[in-house]
Amino acid sequence: MSEFFSNYSSFIVFLHVIAAVIWVGGMIAIRFAVHYSMQDITDPKIKLGRTLESLRRFFNMVIPSIVVLLITAIIMILGLNLKESPNYSIAIAKEVIWTIMTVIFIFIYIKRNKAAKAFENGQLPVTKEHLSPLASYLIPINTILGIVAIFLGVTLRGF
Repeated sequence: MSEFFSNYSSFIVFLHVIAAVIWVGGMIAIRFAVHYSMQDITDPKIKLGRTLESLRRFFNMVIPSIVVLLITAIIMILGLNLKESPNYSIAIAKEVIWTIMTVIFIFIYIKRNKAAKAFENGQLPVTKEHLSPLASYLIPINTILGIVAIFLGVTLRGF
């Protein structure tokens, strides 16, 4: 694995970083740009519909990013032989953070899908109830965790 990583290290690290940027940067954009711009929409049906569509499109980018993060992390841990490194605990901390983020993402995904079903049934208050925790605390928690993981990644690479 270390020879494979040596031959493709720039590409592997690039994929890892771009996947993190898509996930964390996307959450920042969704929460602090899209969310606030949606507040100007006065019609609740249009507002909720646009929110659901924005999240659906975001998830279409995030799901492959999560997979890429996992695969590239494993390749880097093995390729850099981090198990033998004093920095192994940092790598493990990063993976624990990404795992927690993935669990939270799954919860967000489920909540969004429940909101979409309620929306399709014309239950706007129920839709809003399902979406509310996403903007209130789930996406902000994941954003903070993602920023910490990125910082640890920079620390791990020694830049």
